[in-house]
Amino acid sequence: MADARLLDKGSAPERFARGWHCLGLATDFSDGKPHAVEAFGGKLVVWSDTQGDLHVLDGYCRHMGGDLTQGSVKGDEIACPFHDWRWGGDGKCKAIPYARRVPLRARTQTYPTVVRNGQLLVWHDVEGSPADLEILPPEVEGIGTDRYTDWTWNVIDVDNAHCREIVDNVVDMAHFFYIHFAFPTNFRNVFEGHMATQFMESTGRPDMSGDGYGDEDLVLESVATYYGPSYMINWLTTDYKGFVTKVVLVNCHVPTGPNSFKLQYGLCVEKPEGLDDKTATYIGKKYSDMFGDGFMQDVNIWLNKAPVQNPLLCEEDGPVYQLRRWYEQFYVDKADVTPEMTERFEFEVDTTKANEFWRAEVQENLARKAAEDAAAEGADAGMVSTGSSSEST
Repeated sequence: MADARLLDKGSAPERFARGWHCLGLATDFSDGKPHAVEAFGGKLVVWSDTQGDLHVLDGYCRHMGGDLTQGSVKGDEIACPFHDWRWGGDGKCKAIPYARRVPLRARTQTYPTVVRNGQLLVWHDVEGSPADLEILPPEVEGIGTDRYTDWTWNVIDVDNAHCREIVDNVVDMAHFFYIHFAFPTNFRNVFEGHMATQFMESTGRPDMSGDGYGDEDLVLESVATYYGPSYMINWLTTDYKGFVTKVVLVNCHVPTGPNSFKLQYGLCVEKPEGLDDKTATYIGKKYSDMFGDGFMQDVNIWLNKAPVQNPLLCEEDGPVYQLRRWYEQFYVDKADVTPEMTERFEFEVDTTKANEFWRAEVQENLARKAAEDAAAEGADAGMVSTGSSSEST
């Protein structure tokens, strides 16, 4: 058709986002051994020194390309398995055991690190700018103390989608009904500076009990903020049959290639007063499983959908283009960041029409299921009756 709208698939950005990226729980790297992390189109090596400080370098030795992740930690340095060149956390070669002196230009790429909320974050910028400590995600008060359970932590490799797919979810009200099986009753967005926030209230779908967020007794209030391009803190208050639980969910990702990323999510539960640690940990595991199922529902969509640069939208789809303008600030040179990428923007989706339609659909689903169950019970009763009759003859 001549007037059909064409789908612009575009192409993946040629650079990786500027900002802080999470590599995982800090404790996972603190065993005195080198660790390999796929990120930014290559491999990083992570290790802890004798003081317990974590360091991150490019994973390959600048001498002859040896894989530093297969080397060993010697003192405060990472030693290459090929020729034992010793590299410090500042990116300088500290020693070459078989050489009289270290070449003046013996430097490699280093990534500034910060441990925040028990997680290792690294700064990445293709322009090589100093790490911007002012835009670090905030410390969540109480994390790492007896007030909260320990982090659960999960990793999902997404090998056929760009990071923007997960960020688009910040404004996507409708997918919570179709993908996560919830009624989003209130939905609002605020973008400002390096932060993008989603405010949402929802209840579960009774026709999808046991799947996703599909429990009608589950009432959820959510405030989820991206601090930069890849690290979100989601403050959640859940009310399940009068039992209120406060949850902190971290949802973060690191790009592994131009069209792939590693999704990570961790969860802590504020221990309810009077509840023992074992029960609080059990609750945390249950919520982690629930949100993990939700992420897998998203992943299944991302792996099969086409990227769309020109999405065709209705009013209830939310501010997709405004969010993408906000997100673009991390993919251009700092000098090219424009005010419209960072200035404050607010938008509230009117969920009235959507919920009217959705609740009618759910009632139809429940009525159909009740009829199917009644028919199945009737068939079972008939089989029992026929069996009894056969036995009596």
